[in-house]
Amino acid sequence: MLSRREFLKRTNAAGIGILSAGTRALFADPLGLPIGCQTWPVRAMISKDFPGTLKTLARAGFQSIELCSPVGYADSGFAGVGKYSGAELRSILGDAGVTCISSHFTIEELRKDQEGRIAWAKDVGLTQMMVPSLEGPHHPTVDDVKRAADEYNRMAARAARAGIQQGLHNEGWTLSMADGHRTYDLLFKFLDPSLVKFQFQVSSISQGYDPIKYFTRYPGRFISMHVQGWSAKTRKITPVGKGTLNWKRIFAAAKVGGIKNYFVEMSLPMMEASVPYLRALRV
Repeated sequence: MLSRREFLKRTNAAGIGILSAGTRALFADPLGLPIGCQTWPVRAMISKDFPGTLKTLARAGFQSIELCSPVGYADSGFAGVGKYSGAELRSILGDAGVTCISSHFTIEELRKDQEGRIAWAKDVGLTQMMVPSLEGPHHPTVDDVKRAADEYNRMAARAARAGIQQGLHNEGWTLSMADGHRTYDLLFKFLDPSLVKFQFQVSSISQGYDPIKYFTRYPGRFISMHVQGWSAKTRKITPVGKGTLNWKRIFAAAKVGGIKNYFVEMSLPMMEASVPYLRALRV
């Protein structure tokens, strides 16, 4: 039997512990956002065991994931995801303890059947549909970029009517040059800010695309980012916090840019090694 004094002592201590844990949870993680990861690096695992892969990511500390479409990325390991109904996918995600509101779709699959892909996205519970790159000539002109942007604006308008936010990643053709201008910069001019948000690939800093400059130059135009550590000394990808990037400044700028979620995207060991740093980071 515990005395009243001992009982109060223990319950007060427990209460302080709970409060401390709650305080850490409240202020941990940059911008108070859940730590997310892209599933592309673990596509080989997903092709063998999708539910098990999600549980592995959750155990590593990831609270949200970004998928790749089982149609557009069928040949990359995601075909098996398509065998599940939206309700089944939501159940699998819930069982693993992760959320998912975003997925990548290829521009080609949206051209072929955007309505069908929107229906799948809504069935799964997605609110964001990302395209990795727009397609155009290898050496585009400004007019080529304008045509690609016009097409994507029309797609984004259809998605918006269904309650879906279209986004554009920066890789591939999007990082080309057009008549002496960066195609990416022209897209900020040609894409409708009320319809299209941007998703920034942090590792594109290796090609001269500085996330801080873009987030502050185009406030409110971004919705998410793919996170990689980078060493300017070795010019190699590193776990987040291990390279030469100033993550406090990046996340502070990301807030200005409008970032609502972020996804770590590297090899699984590097992603796992990034979690403790992100948990401790204060912005």
